[in-house]
Amino acid sequence: MKLRILLLSAILAGGLWLFAQTKDFHPVTETMLRNPAPGDWLNWRRTDNAWGYSPLDQIKRDNVQKLSLAWSWAMEEGAQEATPLVYDDVMYLPNPHGIIQALDAATGDLIWEYRPDPARIRAAQAAGVIGGVQRNIAIYGDKVFGTTGDAHIVALDARTGKMVWETAVADPKLGYHYTSGPIVVRGKVVAGMTGCTRYKEDVCFITGHDAATGKEVWRTSTIARPGEPGGDTWGDLPLRFRAGSDAWIAGSYDPQTNLIYWGTAQAKPWARAVRGTDGDALYSNSTLALDPDTGKMKWYYQHLRGETHDMDEVFESILIDSGGRKSLFKMGKLGILWQLDRTNGAFIHATDLGYQNLVEVGPETGKITYRPDKIPQIGVEVDMCPSTAGFKDWRAMAFSPQTNALYIPMSLTCEKATFGEVEKVLGKGGTGPVRRRDYKHPASEGNLGEFLALDINTRKVLWRHRTPTPSNTAALATAGGLAFVADWDRHMYAFDAATGKILWQTRLLTSGQGFPITYMAKGKQYVAIPAGTGGGSWSTSVPAELAPEIRPPKPDNSVLVYALP
Repeated sequence: MKLRILLLSAILAGGLWLFAQTKDFHPVTETMLRNPAPGDWLNWRRTDNAWGYSPLDQIKRDNVQKLSLAWSWAMEEGAQEATPLVYDDVMYLPNPHGIIQALDAATGDLIWEYRPDPARIRAAQAAGVIGGVQRNIAIYGDKVFGTTGDAHIVALDARTGKMVWETAVADPKLGYHYTSGPIVVRGKVVAGMTGCTRYKEDVCFITGHDAATGKEVWRTSTIARPGEPGGDTWGDLPLRFRAGSDAWIAGSYDPQTNLIYWGTAQAKPWARAVRGTDGDALYSNSTLALDPDTGKMKWYYQHLRGETHDMDEVFESILIDSGGRKSLFKMGKLGILWQLDRTNGAFIHATDLGYQNLVEVGPETGKITYRPDKIPQIGVEVDMCPSTAGFKDWRAMAFSPQTNALYIPMSLTCEKATFGEVEKVLGKGGTGPVRRRDYKHPASEGNLGEFLALDINTRKVLWRHRTPTPSNTAALATAGGLAFVADWDRHMYAFDAATGKILWQTRLLTSGQGFPITYMAKGKQYVAIPAGTGGGSWSTSVPAELAPEIRPPKPDNSVLVYALP
C-alpha cells in the first residue's frame, strides 16, 4: 500500500520515479566537470572540449580482439540518439520521450527510473513536435538534468530519480521542443532550443538557468531581430517570418576563455527563394561564443552565409590547441573542416574533403561562393552533393591527442532535389517541401558509409574505411590507441587509430545509433554503445532506399556494454 501511494504521488507530481537509490553519492563539483576522473564520462563528449576521447587504456590494440558482451539493457521505444553518462559506477541513461534511468554500470541492474507524465508526451505529439529524441543529459551537484519534447528542463535527484524542479522554457504548441540536453557551466544549466521552423512572433534561442532552482538567468536569440545588430541581413522580413537557426546540438566550454561555444542550424525554409531573402540571415549556420554568466554574445562566425540547401553547420565544436592557436574545429554537412581562433572567432583555415559540389571555398580566407547553377529555384531540379542528409551530421567526430587526428563518421550520398513553396502565414512555414531523388556519391565506389581519420596539422587524410551502409554513430577515441564506430548494418568496429586496421568487430542487435562511450566500473573498463533506429536525419530512409539488399533492422532500442574477459 505504501508503494502504491508513493507511485500515485509521483504521477500526480508530473512524472514517475521508481525503485532504489544510489549509495554513498558524492556531489559532482565544478572541478570534476572541468577535469573528470579518467574512469568517468561526466559530459556529453566526456570533456568540455568535446573530444570524445578517454584516457583509459585497459582495452588496447593488443587485447581489444577479446572484447565480449558484458551486459545489455532494453531501452524505451522511439527515436533515440543517446549518450550515457557514467559517474562513480552508475550509468545515467537518457531514453526517448524524456525518460531517464540510472543503472549499475558494472551489471546493468536498474537503480531508478524517471518517467514524465504520459499525458504530456501525448500532448506534445498532438502539437506536432518531433517525437522523443533525448540526445544527452547533464550531471552537477546532486542532480541530473534533462530536456523534454515539450520544451521543459527537468532536474532529478541523482540518488533517487525524484524530480527536484522543472522549468517550462517555451510553448510546444508553437513547435518548440528539445532534442539535445544541456551542459552545466559555472552553476548554469545551458540548453539550446529547436523546433523553430514555424512562423510565429518569436525566434529560436539558447537559455541559461540556475542549477539549484531552474530559474531562467539569461536568454540569447539565435536570430537577429529587426532593428538589432545583424537584423538587416534578413532584408525586410518581419520577425514572424524569420525562422530556423535552431541550436539543436549541445555546446562546448573553455574555462580559459570562459566562453561557451554553440552551433546554430540553417535558416528556414531551407531555400533562399522560398524564404524570401538573399542576405546572410544572421545568426544561422554560425558558431556563437557566449558568456556563461550573462549569455552575451562575445563573437560569432557564420560558416555559410545565406545558406540555401539545408546544409547544417550546427554540430559539435571541438576545442584543440593547434599550431600555436587556441582553435575550434567544426565540420558540417558539406564535409568542410573549419578551424577558428576560439578566443576571437578569427578564421584560420578551411579543409574541404572534396566531396561537395555546391560551393567554392577559399582555404586561406574562408570565403564561400555558391556555384550559380547550384542555387535552388522554386520548382527547378538541382543536382547536389551532398544530399540533404549531409556527409557529416549529428554523429560527432572524436579527437585523439595520440595521433593528432579527428575521426569522422560520414554518409556519402547525393540527391536531385526540387524545392517547393510554403504558405507565408503564422503557424505555417517549416523547412519547405523538397522532392528528393537520392543516389550514391560517384566517388564512393558504391558505398554509403565512410569512417575517416584526418590529421589536423597536415590536413591530410590518414586513412578511410568504407561500408555499404552509413556510419551511424558518433566516434569514440581512447588512449588504448583505438577508434570505435558502428554502421547502420549492425557492425561495430574497433580500429587501430594510427593505421585504420580493423582490430575487432561485432554485430549488434540492430543499427548502431547514438554516442558510444567508455568508462571504468569496479576497476574494469567497459565500452558502451546505444543501438536502435529512427533517430532522425535520414538514418533509416536513405540506406533503406539506396541499399535495399540489406534488410532494415528492427527498431528496438538498447545499450550494449562490452568488456574484456
